[in-house]
Order: sequence, then structure tokens, then C-alpha cells
Amino acid sequence: MITVRVPAKVNVQLGVGGLRADGFHDLANVFFAVALGDEVTASPGEGVTLSCTGPDAAVVPLDDSNLAARAARLLAAHHGLADPGVHLHIAKAIPVAGGMAGGSADGAAALVACDALWQLDTPLPVLLDLAAELGSDVPFALLGGVALGRGRGEILEPLPVEGTFHWIFAVADGGLSTPAVYRECDRLRDRAGTGSGETDVTTPDADPTLLAALAEGDAVALAAALTNDLQPAAVSLRPALAATLRAGTEAGALGALVSGSGPTCAFLAKDAESAAAVAEALLASGTCRAAHATYGPVPGASVVS
Repeated sequence: MITVRVPAKVNVQLGVGGLRADGFHDLANVFFAVALGDEVTASPGEGVTLSCTGPDAAVVPLDDSNLAARAARLLAAHHGLADPGVHLHIAKAIPVAGGMAGGSADGAAALVACDALWQLDTPLPVLLDLAAELGSDVPFALLGGVALGRGRGEILEPLPVEGTFHWIFAVADGGLSTPAVYRECDRLRDRAGTGSGETDVTTPDADPTLLAALAEGDAVALAAALTNDLQPAAVSLRPALAATLRAGTEAGALGALVSGSGPTCAFLAKDAESAAAVAEALLASGTCRAAHATYGPVPGASVVS
């Protein structure tokens, strides 16, 4: 058996361009990997089968719609393996449909776990290409650390970062559909009169102030630079998120934003002690169903046993 641990992500900057003809948006997406993560264990089996445990296990699909299963089949096909022969068990800690790329993380972990189980020694650049076929967030889950994602987010540039940053994630009841949040973003832009097409919206780029804060390990400066162009859309679809964001900042968080397409909310704290206090206050506020204090950056999908 091969067990791989894979991190969740928070987007410390998510700049969203206009709607392209292919239905996607150009992004300036600064990914940040955190220690809250899933574990995927690959063991010999027949075909590709899945099982799952954890807080959200009941809503995790156990068929080929799961990116972990698709990753196993894609890797097998790439190497010409007729029968993949693997059982994948997902120990879930990343919220499902929570804007933290939990499904993408499991796809990345399955690539690494199956590659090790089948002793394929696939080079990392090839794994990254396969990951990009699976989805926009999957390559970063392989890479980890901090990186700027361009295109749909799959074209990655590792970024320098100093020290450790302390985070709290407030988990909402139920998930949000990423496509629905992007559609709402486009709708809000049209309603505001700015337009939502790629000729209407300036192509986003990484914020130099945010990049400097990461490189200098300055949590206060990073908190001030946190941005997410999808946040208004997520709050529009789930108005209760406004109360969650307010509760975390009132509890002493340096900064707050919706993580990715939501509905998980992310808060930056000055240290581990402050993060624990903010998590406790968020739970007491009744504005979320769970709150996790964690840290980062951490490596991407890695074999642990």
C-alpha cells in the first residue's frame, strides 16, 4: 500500500479576467498550500475502485466522476496498462465543494500514489501535464508551496516565500458550485455595466505588493493585500458568508477572504496562538459548522508511507 498526503489550497489572490470564447476566464491565481489535507492510499485491486472516510465522506462520489479514479485511469492509459488494478481509499479532511480544491487534491494524490504502487517512475513534468488534463487546480496540488497560476490556473510559476503563515478556515454548511460562482461573477459584472467579456475586463496580473509580502514573510502586509474577484459572487449566492467574514475579523484575524469559489472562508492570523483563538471564536459565533487552524506553506502531494 502507498499513502500520499496532499494539501488544500487557499488563493491569496484570485484575479479573474473576462469570459473567453471557450467558456473559461484568464486568471492571476496565487495558490498557497496549507497543512490541512487529505490522504489517499492506493492498494492492489481489480479495475479502479474507491472508498472514503471523513466528515464529508457521504457526499464524495465513488465512481469515475471522482478525480482520483480519473487520475488512476489516465496514468494507466499513458503507460499502456490495460488493467489499472487499484483500490483508492480517500481519508477526507478538506471540505467538499468548499473552494479549497479538495477534489483536485485527491486527483493529484492518486497520480502520485498509483505511480509509486505501479513502480512507473513517471517524471514530474509528465505528471504535471497529466494533472492539467484532469483540471486547472490539479497541477498545483502536485507542486505545493506557493505559486502563481496563469491561463486557467494550470500554468504555474513557483514563488518565493519566507517563513510560516497561520491560517483559519471556517467551513460552511453545504458547498458551492464553481461554475455557478463564475456565472454569478459574470452576471454581477454585466449588471454593474462594466461587461463580462474578455474585451471588457482587464487581463489580471499578480499584485507586486502581495508578492513582496510573501517573499518577506510579512503577515500584516499579506493580510492587507488579500483579494478574490469571485468573493462578491460567492457572497451573492450565499449571503451568510458576510457574517462569517465579519466574525473572523472581529475575533482578531489580520485579514479575511472567501477561499476560491467558496463557501469556505479563510482568515490570516499573526501566529499559531492567535489562529487558535480565532478558530474558537468562529465556532462560538455560530456562523460556520467547523473551524480549522492550520499553517503553510507546505509541499505538494507526497508519499508518507
